[in-house]
Amino acid sequence: MSARRPYRSDVSDARWALIELVFAAWRTARTGPGTAARVHDLREIVNAILYVNRTGIPWEYLPQDFPPYKTVYDYHAKWEADGTTQRVHDLLRNKTRQAHGRSREPTAAVVDAQSVKTSANVAESSQGIDAGKKLKGRKRHLIRDTLGLVLAVVVTAASVHNSTGGKQLLTELAATHPSVTKVWADGGYQGRVFNHGAALGIWLEVVKRTSATGFHPLPKRWVIERTFGWLMQHRHLVRDYEALPQRSRAMIHWAMANKMSRELTGESTPTWRNETGITPTTS
Repeated sequence: MSARRPYRSDVSDARWALIELVFAAWRTARTGPGTAARVHDLREIVNAILYVNRTGIPWEYLPQDFPPYKTVYDYHAKWEADGTTQRVHDLLRNKTRQAHGRSREPTAAVVDAQSVKTSANVAESSQGIDAGKKLKGRKRHLIRDTLGLVLAVVVTAASVHNSTGGKQLLTELAATHPSVTKVWADGGYQGRVFNHGAALGIWLEVVKRTSATGFHPLPKRWVIERTFGWLMQHRHLVRDYEALPQRSRAMIHWAMANKMSRELTGESTPTWRNETGITPTTS
């Protein structure tokens, strides 16, 4: 690691130790022209990606003590495309579940979606209008386990209905986490999503609101609101700045990797406690 003053977003030695083997294996497997010269420290590349994710700055505004921004983005793109980012995320999720006394594979999950505005560099074909939220941008469809950890992500135009995104999510969930047999959702996921889940062996249960006014944490579904809160702590995710939806998906994985690695090493304080009287479902 280069000698420079650390940023608050940098990974500590303990956090790097959790994921270092993934990147070491990635580098070892690289072959072809130009791969023999190891110019950049991969830990510094990770630090630069987390800096962008946490602060929300444009890529080209990366401080000069990081590797060149085009190099950092190239790694970001490569790791998204070859699945390295997701492998890091999934490794940390498994470790986090085990730290909470859970098995690596969950049996229950929660589904919801979040619409966010996009930046000027996002193509019109990649965004749309969420009529319910009166917002133009993209929509993040997510399934989380009962700890609030992400199991599946689909990023679409905001005009895509929750039922359409929900069907895609359940298909991915069944393929990657076949142990999940129960999913909680709101009223927007009835009908086609319910039938699609049943065909996949997943029971979809709608959790209805208990009050028409004010904020009231809902049993089972409150954990997904907490996850949205975790994501919003990363300014790059407050608005969708990525030109490609798959890169937006990768940024969600990086944000969750940041959160989980800090939790595993005791470097963060939980932002949601049990004042509500609601405790996570064990599954």
